[in-house]
Amino acid sequence: MATVSATTTPSPLSASGFRPTGLLEKIRRRYFRTPFNALISVSGIIVLAYFAFLAADWAILNAVWTSPDGTSTVCRGIEGACWAVIHQRWRIIIFGLFTYDEQWRSMLACIAVVVTIVLSCVPWFWKPLRLASLWCTGFLVFYILMRGGIFGMPVVMPADWGGLTLTVFLYAAGVLIGMPMAIALALLRRSELPVVSRTTGAFIDGVRSLPLITILFTAALILPFVLPGWLQGDKIWRVIIGFALFFAAYQAEIIRSGIQSVPVGQEEAAKALGLGYWQRTGRIILPQAFRNALPPTINQLVITFKETSLIVIIGFFDILASGHAAYGTGEWSFAYFEVYIFVGLVYFLFVFSLSRYGAYLERRMRIGQH
Repeated sequence: MATVSATTTPSPLSASGFRPTGLLEKIRRRYFRTPFNALISVSGIIVLAYFAFLAADWAILNAVWTSPDGTSTVCRGIEGACWAVIHQRWRIIIFGLFTYDEQWRSMLACIAVVVTIVLSCVPWFWKPLRLASLWCTGFLVFYILMRGGIFGMPVVMPADWGGLTLTVFLYAAGVLIGMPMAIALALLRRSELPVVSRTTGAFIDGVRSLPLITILFTAALILPFVLPGWLQGDKIWRVIIGFALFFAAYQAEIIRSGIQSVPVGQEEAAKALGLGYWQRTGRIILPQAFRNALPPTINQLVITFKETSLIVIIGFFDILASGHAAYGTGEWSFAYFEVYIFVGLVYFLFVFSLSRYGAYLERRMRIGQH
């Protein structure tokens, strides 16, 4: 019997006999495959290096980091960045209008919410009872620390909350309340009862057709005129409910798309096994729907975090408004660029971390499918 020998093309060797493998080979194939690609790559590297040097020269080499006398005179006439404004005004950016002597409470409250969010990413907490207990504990600790009134802590009303702590709290509370609402709306829109499904669809489409600022403005300023006093509650909670409602309307459509992507045979097989509606939905349909809808869900969470900056329009002192107040005085008015870079870095830290965690979940769930 004749045999056919397989021939392989050897990897290119350099003049010294070095054979590029791994990372070097990937770089060569992507950026230096042809002379024209190499020319473009080298040109791009030179341009990026030039702008990186200019940025480093302004932000690091020629920058002023502190102000020994606490004034802005040290930054007058410099060619670099004036990070002294952050050194002198970081408290107002992070804590907002919170009472100066009690700002340790705001710091601990912010840490409590961040730790709660981080622990929620640990797979051990991915059980309904554990996750609910974790979030209830986290929010209880946050509210006690921020409001006070017990353990000898003075009362600080929500109108005096602000800065990064308020931004993180609004985001976490909006998502925590909005996600169950989104699941309920998605299931109601898929109801077999036409009245229920059409009414829910009209409600979702109506909320999605309104700008978020309209909903927040209505919740903060209009509702007190139409609700009885006992039902009004505090302004911050009305805003959180409005924020959660807006998030739920968009997330409901994302979850519904995930449900529709589940093969029909999955539910039919569950019915054949005698599983009830809630067993089919909770154990078979929703887990697969969340896995299928994970990328748009992460995208919606990122958008929601950035939309928290809109609360400044209704009078809340979030981190963006706090940053404006940090340079709003005549003494530091020239350092607005540095303040906004600092605030932007804070947003980037949260959003980038969230996106990386989303990528980790996608890899984890993709591996679980095999």
